[in-house]
This record gives sequence, structure tokens and C-alpha cells, in this order.
Amino acid sequence: MLDRPEVIGYGEIGHVQTMAFEHPAKKGGQGQLGRFEKLAELASNFTSSPAFSVFCVLLVVGFLAVHLAHLDTSWQHLLGDAMGAVALLLLALLKNSERRAEHAIQRKLDAIAAALLEQHPGEPGRAQRDLAKAIGIEDGE
Repeated sequence: MLDRPEVIGYGEIGHVQTMAFEHPAKKGGQGQLGRFEKLAELASNFTSSPAFSVFCVLLVVGFLAVHLAHLDTSWQHLLGDAMGAVALLLLALLKNSERRAEHAIQRKLDAIAAALLEQHPGEPGRAQRDLAKAIGIEDGE
């Protein structure tokens, strides 16, 4: 995960244009979903529905029917391209969903670790120092 902006090009005046590549869960503020996150959530819900499964089965059955019927190859290409596009979109949705879930789990683990550290005031032992270092308490995170 990169927290610093990456250079993507130069502006007309010679200044560097940057784009921050943040974790998808960090975009839009704490606990707030941006437009893309809302769209990704809706799409994720739709792609896990029976209706989408039926659509995918029909797409594959249509491809096989066109192939077995020896129809023009343009139909085969059309259905093959549609399956490729659906696969690419599903890959992007899966990765986005995975990253958001990973971040949510990490935030919960950090909260649990911080609560454990607060239970033991005084001079911390080695395990407490390692735990504090792991969750970045010194960095103010």
C-alpha cells in the first residue's frame, strides 16, 4: 500500500501532477462511502445474486449454442468478448471488496490491540512494546 502520491505526468507550467494511490477503504473518510464505493457495493451485491448467476449461465450457454450451430464467427466473438468483459469487471469488484474487508479487519485488530495495551498501565514489557510498535501508536495512527 502506498501512502505517498506517485508521479503521473507534468503540467503545462512544469509542476508535477500527482495521484494518490490509497487503500480503497481509506478513500472518502472514516466510515463514509464515496460514489465508487457505493457503486462497488451495489455491484458486489448484484454479482452475488442468483439473477447474475443465471445471466452468466445464459451467456455461456449462448456462446456454446452459437458455436455448436456454426453461426458466423462474429457472434462467437461478440459473446466471447462479453464474457471477457464480465470476467474483468468481476475481477475488479473482487479486488475492491477484498481490500475493503482487509482494511476493516485490520482496523478491528488495531482497536483490540490498543484496548489490550490500555489495560496494562505502567512500564510496558517486551510484548507490550512489540504490540504498540505493530499498531503504530508512536506514529499517532
